[in-house]
Amino acid sequence: MDGFTVSNSNKFLNTGLSSAEGQSLRVDKPSISGPSVTGETSSTDGKSFADTLKDAVGNVNQLQKTSDKKMQDLATGRTDNVADVMITAEKADIALRVMVQVRNKIIDAYNEIMKMQV
Repeated sequence: MDGFTVSNSNKFLNTGLSSAEGQSLRVDKPSISGPSVTGETSSTDGKSFADTLKDAVGNVNQLQKTSDKKMQDLATGRTDNVADVMITAEKADIALRVMVQVRNKIIDAYNEIMKMQV
């Protein structure tokens, strides 16, 4: 068994993550702007860190709501597609676990910054 390697990861990304909703994985190159000639820092057109976190929490919340709705539909007999319900539940579970780990890393970073002496 080959496992998940760098050589077959592109194949996985191209086929495995294309969902019925048309979502795909995209990695944007961050734009870093340094100080200008006049000494002022130029602002980037990107979202702030707080907005990025808010969007991520919103996405996780939406995945959880979708999962709950599909589970409710399965329980009430509106759907009989168990595989779709399980995939949606796993996506929501993984997203929540990742969000918790990100939160833990942010808290650790905050604690480390607070320990620094000025």
